[in-house]
Parts: sequence; C-alpha cells; structure tokens
Amino acid sequence: MYRFFFKRIIDFISAVVGLLLLSPFFVLITVGLYFANQGKPFFFQLRPGLNGEIFKIIKFKTMNDKQDSSGSLLSDAERLTKIGSFVRKTSLDEIPQLINVLKGDMSLVGPRPLLPEYLPLYNEKQNRRHDVRPGITGWAQINGRNAISWDKKFEYDLFYVSNLSFVLDFKIFFLTIKKVFVSEGINMKGQVTTEAFKGN
Repeated sequence: MYRFFFKRIIDFISAVVGLLLLSPFFVLITVGLYFANQGKPFFFQLRPGLNGEIFKIIKFKTMNDKQDSSGSLLSDAERLTKIGSFVRKTSLDEIPQLINVLKGDMSLVGPRPLLPEYLPLYNEKQNRRHDVRPGITGWAQINGRNAISWDKKFEYDLFYVSNLSFVLDFKIFFLTIKKVFVSEGINMKGQVTTEAFKGN
C-alpha cells in the first residue's frame, strides 16, 4: 500500500513544503547562477524514470559553457564556477528537482536517475532500478554517493527496490541530511563529475 499509494502522497506534500521553506535559497542561488552562467541558472537533461520512461530533470547549473579555441567545451573542472562548486558541495543543486517530484517524475527517495544512453548497457537485474520512481536521494547516496563503484551503486539500488518501505525511506531521508552537512562522497577522488558507466 505504501509503495503504490502513500509514498506518492508523502512525496507531493513534502515537495510543496520543501519548495516553500527553501524558496529564499532558491531565489538567491538562481540569481547568483544567472550571472555566473551568462543567464542560464538551470540545467535540463533527459533521464529515464519509472519503467524507463524519459522525463526532463531540472537542476541548478553548476558549470558554465566556456569553450576552447576549436569550439569544444572545456573540461568539467575548468567549467565549474565558484558558486557552482559551493552549490554542488552543499547539494543545493538538487533543490529544483522538487519540481520533478511535484510533477510525479521523481520521488524524494529512490535510485538516482541516470543517463538515457546507459539503458542498453544494463543487465536484467540492473534494469530493475526502473521498477520505482527515481529519487533525489537514495540508498546508494547515503552509502558512498559518487565515491563508490558502479557495481556497488547498482547493488544498493536493487536493495532499495526489493526492500522499499516507509521505514527505509525515513531512514534514508534523515541520513541524507547528515551526509549533506559533512559533504561525504560527492565525487570519486580526483574527479569533478561522476565517471561514465561503460556497461558490464
């Protein structure tokens, strides 16, 4: 009953309350990133959601679009702005995803939505991560976030799908708050962004 009914109600109410409480941060970050990113404070990207259906995720844009002399984008490290680095480190870049939760694209808790190009690379077990709505945070995020291997991420995602419950969601939510304050596992050592998944 929780998985198919109450979880969605809790998500909706929590997203409304979250957006109201965080609205001052939302406005300040939007203004700061507007100037840092030449008028582009938001980042939109297609991601697979429930049952693999594609939706458009909304995040704060932490990297600018600066290019080299040949017109190619500079490296992630070179494009990460100072305010973007702060927003990413504090996980404030996730705030706009509450809009995705309101729309029903995402849940507060669930496997993180990855890139559409990864879909053909999953094996049958890994593909089960799409049996539930993707989340802003999840079991993998409180157990290493981006600092763990892809195998471990999928292992944690599948654990969540198989054991989804109110108690587990409650635990993940509050452990996420702790992780945000200590800034653990934001990226793998020596990398600004997550290493791409290359298949099994």
